[in-house]
Amino acid sequence: MGDDKRPTIRLSRSIVGKAEADAVSSVIIDDGYLGMGRQVRAFEAEIAAYLGVPAESVCCVNSGTAALHLAAQALLKPGDEVLVQSLTFVATFQAISAAGARPVACEVLHGSATIDLADAEKRLTAKTKAIMPVHYAGYPGDLDAVHAFAKRRGLRVIEDAAHAFGGDYKGKKIGSFGDVACFSFDGIKNITSGEGGAIVTGDPAVLSAAKDARLLGVEKDTENRFKGARSWEFDVKRQGYRFHMSDMFAAVGRVQLRRLDSEFAPARRKLAGLYRSSLSGVSALKMFETNPESVVPHIFPVRVLDGKRDALRESLKNAGVETGFHYKPAHLLSFYGGGSPKLPVTEKLWAELLTLPLHPGLTPEDVDYVCDAVKKFFK
Repeated sequence: MGDDKRPTIRLSRSIVGKAEADAVSSVIIDDGYLGMGRQVRAFEAEIAAYLGVPAESVCCVNSGTAALHLAAQALLKPGDEVLVQSLTFVATFQAISAAGARPVACEVLHGSATIDLADAEKRLTAKTKAIMPVHYAGYPGDLDAVHAFAKRRGLRVIEDAAHAFGGDYKGKKIGSFGDVACFSFDGIKNITSGEGGAIVTGDPAVLSAAKDARLLGVEKDTENRFKGARSWEFDVKRQGYRFHMSDMFAAVGRVQLRRLDSEFAPARRKLAGLYRSSLSGVSALKMFETNPESVVPHIFPVRVLDGKRDALRESLKNAGVETGFHYKPAHLLSFYGGGSPKLPVTEKLWAELLTLPLHPGLTPEDVDYVCDAVKKFFK
């Protein structure tokens, strides 16, 4: 328990309020339609405008996992292999295997926790058809190198950009270039739609497949839903799912999108900068590489050296500070190898990782309190 006079500092939380509630109320009371309709169409168009891509380049779905799943299904065949870092949330691996493909666990670079292309190259086989870089904590790493790697080997690139919505890479919005990018809009992401996600790509075949598959594989049903109608005479030629986004969720997402650049992104950058400044002199901690000007940091993980991670976590808990682990490596999970292959860098990071609170509901005073608690522990 922390100080009785101070509430617990939460690791993450949704930042929603009256504007989001009013938007949902309008859908329920004024529209009277809760499925996938004009709100989803508008949300897709507004995401596209924000990214600077054509409106038809965006496909909203009900989760970031669904976005990855449908992107993988559109590009891969059963048995195909995907190079992907093990240090990621299990959803990344689940999306690949759900599409009938095989995730091939790769190492990360210890400085950035992004995929190690030298290690990935060692795991190439004739079955390798794609690479899925994970933008860990919002940082995309060297995307130019990823795309060059993929081009040389004839691979597709599916970006797991769940952490990275709103961020830039060399002056371009993540999702506005490249092959396929997948975002998450769950309750604690950079923006939320309650639950939700999106696929963004310039590949019309991927978009067509994803838009049909989100509606149970019913061909061209998206067009009818956006007209307020349904398909009664139709064909289905491939596996589909009930992965579409609802108008209620889209209404929340539209409000959140308007708040991103004015509120959420500046707050996240400011708070992460305070952490970096305050903790930079703590020799027992290492912070990951990032680009403070272009990244919208989703989480703030640090490396705690010398085996003190768990003791620091307990100390912070006693001080009323929530922390987390992002993430248990997927190759250590029973379903994905149970520790095979051995990935020394990833496993070492897993023993050191601790995530400190970061969300726009924090104040600078909260960050100061957390940093003081960290420094007190190491003294």
